[in-house]
Amino acid sequence: MDASPTTLFESYEQDFRHILLGIREKLEGHGREQRGEQRKAALRRVEIELDEADDIVSQLEIEVQGIPKSVRGQYTPRLKQAKAELLKYKKMSKDVHAQLARSDLLGPGAGSRGLRGGPTTDDPYDERNERARLLAGTEVLSDGSRRLADSTRVALEAEEQGADILRSLRAQREQIENARDTLQAADTHIDRASGTIKGMIRQMYKQRFMLSAIGVFFVLLVILILYFKLVR
Repeated sequence: MDASPTTLFESYEQDFRHILLGIREKLEGHGREQRGEQRKAALRRVEIELDEADDIVSQLEIEVQGIPKSVRGQYTPRLKQAKAELLKYKKMSKDVHAQLARSDLLGPGAGSRGLRGGPTTDDPYDERNERARLLAGTEVLSDGSRRLADSTRVALEAEEQGADILRSLRAQREQIENARDTLQAADTHIDRASGTIKGMIRQMYKQRFMLSAIGVFFVLLVILILYFKLVR
């Protein structure tokens, strides 16, 4: 399996597009026609998918750093586009949550009461219901803010982890480069030492030849002296 940074980028980008398609369908497509609990469930699903898309964008940032500079320029605009689209749908989701919260606060009959200039009844239970809806709406808004804060925290943690991984990879690359330089220096020293040893071996053979020649010369000299002494 090809695990190059460009291949991983393409794979993560494809997953991001698939998730974004589901988010778009829930916010702009048939999901807009849903009402009540179905709409709330769809929006909860959108929040989960936005978190997943955010994680994928963080991974895309990590993969871009590993792409060679010669081709990185082809992928950086795609990363920026993915960030822009994610930000767009985060804002859209927040707006839809706010609209739903306002709808829950006002209730189905609030519009007609407002048009007539005030409540249509003096029943104190209506005020209690209004307070309950206000509390429910506040809780929904608080829940949305909490989820947004959690998403931001997850994104920051993922970004920090990605930065740690990049720093670790950079340190490992420096260690490998230092080890390579050390091996090259050792190889150079070994070549020099090999040349010195070869020179010493040649010098040793030269000295041995000279000693052998001197020995043969003295042997011949002794034989010549003995010849003259004994024969003459």
